[in-house]
Amino acid sequence: MGCEGNVQAAGARPEADFVPPAIARQVVSPSAYADWEAIHRSFAELRHNIPLGLVDTPGFDPFWLVTKHADVMEISRQPLIFSNNDHRCALLSQSAERQYLENRETAPFFRVLITMDPPEHSIYRRLTFKNFTPKGIRGLEEDIRALAIESIDEMAAQGNMCDFAERVALRYPLRVILSLMGLPREDEDMMLRLTQELFNPQDPEISKSHSSVDESEASSYDLGALAEFKQFFSDLIKARRANPTDDIASVIANATVDGKLLSEWDVTSQYIAILTAGHDTTSSSTAGGVGALAESPEQFTMVKNDRSLVPALVEECVRWTSPLLSFMRTAERDYSLRGQTIRKGDWMMLSYPSANRDEEVFEDPFTFKANRAPNPQIGFGYGPHICLGQHLGRLEMRIFFEEFFRRVRSIELAGPVERSRSINVSAIKRMPVRFTMA
Repeated sequence: MGCEGNVQAAGARPEADFVPPAIARQVVSPSAYADWEAIHRSFAELRHNIPLGLVDTPGFDPFWLVTKHADVMEISRQPLIFSNNDHRCALLSQSAERQYLENRETAPFFRVLITMDPPEHSIYRRLTFKNFTPKGIRGLEEDIRALAIESIDEMAAQGNMCDFAERVALRYPLRVILSLMGLPREDEDMMLRLTQELFNPQDPEISKSHSSVDESEASSYDLGALAEFKQFFSDLIKARRANPTDDIASVIANATVDGKLLSEWDVTSQYIAILTAGHDTTSSSTAGGVGALAESPEQFTMVKNDRSLVPALVEECVRWTSPLLSFMRTAERDYSLRGQTIRKGDWMMLSYPSANRDEEVFEDPFTFKANRAPNPQIGFGYGPHICLGQHLGRLEMRIFFEEFFRRVRSIELAGPVERSRSINVSAIKRMPVRFTMA
């Protein structure tokens, strides 16, 4: 077993509802999330029959699987009861956790907002909060629009076909983040490779450290990519402290807590979080949304004829894609939820893809509706830990789709959509499309 205070083994919890073994294996399998329709069928079955159940499967500490929208919100709004608990804020196999604990001095886990609990969380969130508020990002629109136009120009230059995921969705938001951090365009390919490798160590097409070991033995994060990030950002921190500029990299490098500069690893962690989260969530949502529009010509036409629907389309893209698959929480005291007894120390998985398809909240949840309203999607999370960059992500997607519908006359899929194998992020790695430009 992993850390002390985990959910007790199956035999010790006879009163609990258990997730069927086949679905339990799916939930922890990177390969299962590459089959998006199958995993959603399983989540729908659980929402109907076992909305809150224990997952007990080989290679992982047992945990509660939270599939309902209301329950995810109830847990998310109470960080003093449901802790992020450092490295256990992410799903880790027992093997991956042992590896982390054995190497934590030389390869520490990320020191980022998602790993922090109050009061530390609020202190660190304030360091860059104003940079990501609607007011803070208002002046970025012109620069972001130029990057969106450039991306669509590159799409048009491919003729009438391209891999939208690789050529557009993966690169456009990364360019925005590189610009905000003050990093040159020459770093784009390297940063794209590292962000993809970091969160997809189980995908043989993405991670060079991938091995053929059983998935339960695989690492949750690519430590090789983490080491490269660490080295690169060490040089950047030194440069920004010696000669501060007006970019986000300088703001974080020179931020202080209790009058002291952040440690180099704290700064590095913040850089990685902004770069990867700011890139992955927006790229996934954009690709997922365009893929849905390519499969639904009537939705494409509806928005093309009424551009005022673009903000609603953005929300539906996030709901439809659910770019972050889950976060984990640890109960700090006994708690009653949906007729089940959560005990102090129990581990819990908040499933965002499931919550965003909850039939009690979303009418016809398996249909992409660009004009869906209301749309209480929680793809950016919920509560005190809601994504710091949510407003920037929405702005990027709004601008992109404004330019997309101005330039693109029609679009359709030109081959199968392929998703990455990951227990961290919901990502499309290949999406061939055929299109005509206006």
